[in-house]
Amino acid sequence: MNVRRKLSRVGVAGLLLLAGDAIAQEDRAAVIERLADEVFANSTLTREQRIAELEWFAEAAEPFRGMAINTVAEGLTTHTWERDVLTPAFLELTGIEVTHNIIGEGDVVQNMQTQMQSGRNIYDAYINDSDSIGTHIRYGSTINLSDAMANEWKELTLPSLDLEDFIGIQYTTGPDGSLYQLPDQQFANLYWFRYDWFQREDFQQQFRDLYGYELGVPTNWTAYQDIAEFFSEHIGEIDGQKVYGHMDYGRRDPSLGWRFHDSWLSMAGMGSPGVPFGNPVDDWGIRVDEDSHPVGASVSRGGATNSPASVFAVTKMVDWLRDFAPPEAQGMTFGEAGPVPAQGNVAQQMFWYTAFTADMVSPDVAVTDDQGNPKWRMAPSPTGPYWEEGMKVGYQDVGAWTFFDSTPEDRRSAAWLFAQFSVSKTVSLEKLMAGLTPIRRSDIFSEQMTEMAPKLGGLVEFYRSPNEAKWTPTGTNVPDYPRMAPLWWQNLAPAVNGDISAQEALDNLAADLDNIMARLARAKVFATYEPILNEPKDPEQWLSQPGSPKAKLDDEMPQGTTVPYDQMMEDWMSAGTRE
Repeated sequence: MNVRRKLSRVGVAGLLLLAGDAIAQEDRAAVIERLADEVFANSTLTREQRIAELEWFAEAAEPFRGMAINTVAEGLTTHTWERDVLTPAFLELTGIEVTHNIIGEGDVVQNMQTQMQSGRNIYDAYINDSDSIGTHIRYGSTINLSDAMANEWKELTLPSLDLEDFIGIQYTTGPDGSLYQLPDQQFANLYWFRYDWFQREDFQQQFRDLYGYELGVPTNWTAYQDIAEFFSEHIGEIDGQKVYGHMDYGRRDPSLGWRFHDSWLSMAGMGSPGVPFGNPVDDWGIRVDEDSHPVGASVSRGGATNSPASVFAVTKMVDWLRDFAPPEAQGMTFGEAGPVPAQGNVAQQMFWYTAFTADMVSPDVAVTDDQGNPKWRMAPSPTGPYWEEGMKVGYQDVGAWTFFDSTPEDRRSAAWLFAQFSVSKTVSLEKLMAGLTPIRRSDIFSEQMTEMAPKLGGLVEFYRSPNEAKWTPTGTNVPDYPRMAPLWWQNLAPAVNGDISAQEALDNLAADLDNIMARLARAKVFATYEPILNEPKDPEQWLSQPGSPKAKLDDEMPQGTTVPYDQMMEDWMSAGTRE
């Protein structure tokens, strides 16, 4: 409808208003074209499709134009990019001012917990790890996105959102089949190693002479330990620099909890088969019944948190940190330890987050060559002696948009629009190229990522393999992540420090997990899937049964096995499984 036809209906009094509206429409069209051509030029969508998506956001946001909202995320490169690039673009496009707060991960969880408990609106939306999915499905205060998209957000849901294109949607879905969180970024925990050192013929021969098999990507924990020992004790120095066969961190700090509950026990084989989440025993060692009620973490209740496989896993972490990592690693946190391999004195790291890829590809670091190509590669992490086919292999972090019923509806709806904008196909590929934390299958298989792949040391290949789905976050068995996660670092720090044994630490942890689940059940704080703990019985009754918890193996360190990197990648890309 043109201005003249509108004017005939509203009269001369509306002339200035309608003229302004026409100018605004022209300005909006110019903004949309500029965003499509300059800010979001890299996209799997055509220019016309990008413009159509941006037009939809501009129109859908009309009722909220002029609002100011607050969202929050942890300090990752991806979220900083969202703050610096997306919020000004969204303001220009929609008239909604978003303050995208970047704070510590622990602070995100604390604020989320406070808002859930108090009903006081602190942030209008959270990018919160999907590790809290068990919390969100139980408390009844998290917005069920499936219901919202079918009802109050029906007209506010991007038609081209395409949930099936998200690679992590299964991790943010509850046992009821409903979506509770919308993935925003994703990164995995993989094996990292110095490909250039592993390719040296003199090192290969020396390793073969010492250990009787080939130096290559380790496929079990014995081989990882042998390689750690080889570089730390037998190589010792390369080009005049002291080198180490392992890297980790051990400071008593909340991030020490991530070091363990991010699937370290299940990498050793503690839990049950089942992807994305072990069933009935998950990667925390918590058992659930057939109706998703947690029944215990202790072996005496059918859990596996303090089982022989868990003891083995924690013991190895402590031993390797002490024996093969740089001495200063024992006093480091997650954030301090992450960039260390880029300094060039570490041969391998079994528990390495791909979120640090950006630190490894800068041309001015010691682990890239003169052309900026990586001297390192990433690969699947080796599995422990208790691992069995059908189990998850490692961990993925999935930061996801989360909304609460304590947020006023208009603010929540405006935040929902920004959340969709941040993951739309118009935006997502540019965000992936900036932060290297993929969420969409279409982006992973884009021409742009094919071009970037040689510089990223295996990241693109990892995400293009169907085997990627074996790396999963914390699952739905954990009923209250904010309350229960701190128990890990509080209980396991004494074992890392050498003050108590791994068995003692895990016994304490399992008991604390059971106690807090029992207290929460008694308090009747859950709307659904509340814990119903098994009565304790002799642990041997559980250990003698098939499945997790598993009895102690006679040989926890079998012969080491490795595979050449190129062969491993060929198998990986064809979705071959490792023996």
